[in-house]
Amino acid sequence: MIPNETLVTFFIASILLALAPGPDNIFVLTQSALYGKISGFAVTLGLCTGLLVHTSLVAFGVAVIFQTTPIAFTGLKLIGTCYLLFLAWRAFHATPATINAKPAGRKRSGALYRRGIIMNVTNPKVSIFFLAFLPQFADPDRGSLTLQMILLGGIFIMATIIIFGSISLLAGTVGQWLQRSNRVQIVMNRLAGIVFVGIAFKLITSRL
Repeated sequence: MIPNETLVTFFIASILLALAPGPDNIFVLTQSALYGKISGFAVTLGLCTGLLVHTSLVAFGVAVIFQTTPIAFTGLKLIGTCYLLFLAWRAFHATPATINAKPAGRKRSGALYRRGIIMNVTNPKVSIFFLAFLPQFADPDRGSLTLQMILLGGIFIMATIIIFGSISLLAGTVGQWLQRSNRVQIVMNRLAGIVFVGIAFKLITSRL
């Protein structure tokens, strides 16, 4: 299998990539600030569940379809963009009444978990990134490439949980303090809406 020193190098690279500002960690930041650190963890787990899907696609060669078939790539982008714009619409139309009438924690966390999955799975750039990144640390002479891809994907997910979990904790703590004011909550939702629109624009304008 993959040598330990290669795995350590890959883990460090994964940590650095998770720290780099991007749509996913900004998404975790905004959701944690709006709904609290537990909800941020739920979003993080949803995103990482999506990474499991992308890891499987790479491991079994399906990700090549997104790289070679413009229709599949564009179709998935459109789905993701529409979903993000829907989230932006909800954030822009949030009122103090709807914000304060929060559902039970379990239900809210479940919804945010699903939100994280959809956000990640509908971004074909993640599969293509994995397709380019993971094989650099694999070696056909060291056993099954499928198993190596799965192992590397698991390490990447672990690094993501560590970094995004830390972001959730920090942003959620700050968000709890800010949420004492209805006006601040409205502003935070408007900012989240802007973030959603920005991520949607970046997704729809991305190219193979």
